[in-house]
Amino acid sequence: MTCLFVVLGDQLSPGLLAADDPADTVVLMMEVAAEATYVRHHQKKIAFLFSAMRHFAEDLRGAGWTVDYVRLDESDNSGDFDGEVVRAARRHGATRIVTTEGGEWRVLAAQQGWGALTGLPCVVRPDDRFLIARAEFADWAEGRKRLVMEDFYRVMRRRTGLLMNGAEPAGGAWNFDADNRKTPAKGLAYPPVPGFAPDAVTAEVLDLVGARFGNHFGDLLPFAHAVTRAQALDCLADFIDERLPRFGDYQDAMVAGQDHLFHSQLSPLINCGLLLPMEVCAAADAAYRAGDVPINAAEGFIRQILGWREYVRGIHWIAGPDYTARNHLAATRDLPEFYWTGDTGMRCLAEAVGATKRHAHAHHIQRLMVLGNFAMLTGVDPFQVHEWFLAVYDDAYEWVETPNVIGMSQFADGGLMGSKPYAAGGAYINRMSDYCRGCRYNVKLRTGPEACPFNSLYWDFLARHRDRLKGNQRLWRMYDGWDRFDADEQAAIRAQAADFMATL
Repeated sequence: MTCLFVVLGDQLSPGLLAADDPADTVVLMMEVAAEATYVRHHQKKIAFLFSAMRHFAEDLRGAGWTVDYVRLDESDNSGDFDGEVVRAARRHGATRIVTTEGGEWRVLAAQQGWGALTGLPCVVRPDDRFLIARAEFADWAEGRKRLVMEDFYRVMRRRTGLLMNGAEPAGGAWNFDADNRKTPAKGLAYPPVPGFAPDAVTAEVLDLVGARFGNHFGDLLPFAHAVTRAQALDCLADFIDERLPRFGDYQDAMVAGQDHLFHSQLSPLINCGLLLPMEVCAAADAAYRAGDVPINAAEGFIRQILGWREYVRGIHWIAGPDYTARNHLAATRDLPEFYWTGDTGMRCLAEAVGATKRHAHAHHIQRLMVLGNFAMLTGVDPFQVHEWFLAVYDDAYEWVETPNVIGMSQFADGGLMGSKPYAAGGAYINRMSDYCRGCRYNVKLRTGPEACPFNSLYWDFLARHRDRLKGNQRLWRMYDGWDRFDADEQAAIRAQAADFMATL
């Protein structure tokens, strides 16, 4: 009796195998071209996952597991999951297949078809690394008029006991977000993010990726990602000690030339399984209770994982496989070329694309309020925005990326997630960053050749979608502001926006 246990590239957690017996199990891991190219993933993202997978396979072998690892460059590699599962089942005389459900609808559909393809019993297990099961989230969501993340987050705080003192939230409040919007003082020192020199395994992967995917977006080198469980734990410890104490104050800030600030850079490690969400949250909770970090830092960080991460995963599954087709604002523009090149005079966009190109990473305000905001204001097709975000970020899988883009940043779901569009003009970017100081555009101007494009685009967006958005109670102040402009000023603003969009 041979069980073929199929482990995917974002399932690098040995606990998923805890119920199985190494004596009658073959673990199948596979690098397949279809997964590297169904969107043109960032070179660094591919290298990170392939290296992490190869290191994980070695760890499993060291723990006594038999691992069949199919490399991308093997001559008989079929190039996709289905082909490799069929080949491995035959190769090992498997009598059954076991796997953990993937985080994307298309992957889950493939897994559910492996039984028919091979003629073998196939069990697709739930992914118990998440802190709430899919069915439990669906039960929470059923019957609610609005799926408010804050409501869900409080349920999860009570459920886990994180940052709780009995029945009451630590610090006397559930949310300290109002304390997390400070602007960094000029000259503030930012601790370096840990980096790891490529070992022989990683060096071999880098050669492979450079040869096969060198025409994909992004910088492959230098490469210093954590790719092992031990390195991931080092990153967690470093964040808790060095950056979490000030993370809360500056988590929404953006500073030119500083790609990381006090952010953790842990999301790719959590999302591929090298770190577990509960252990990360528990570490932040312990640091707060020990007096090493303030409540606004611990709470802001834990909310991103316990609240937001679990929430968007739940939304992904209840929204269904057609969620990426939603387009509430009827946006049809093509994604501007500078999302790939960074070649734009708007410094905020150039900084955000530059960080993405260098690291396969950018922090959440760059993604939401610069890159996502600009795409929504200019009416870019949300499916194209979705595909770009999925391709370029090392922590992007459809379960987390799709709700963040389709729902949060593009408002393409019409409000299933967000209570209003996350639209902002240049004033927001100027308040939360120093980007505007060195920009060729003037953030104080709405019209004219030197005017910041975000300003006219913001007002034009509101005017363009008034019929769709006028009933939103959270937007009345914005429309009140628009109505205070006289007719000539409104016409000038809209003409400015139209002229700019014609250049995209």
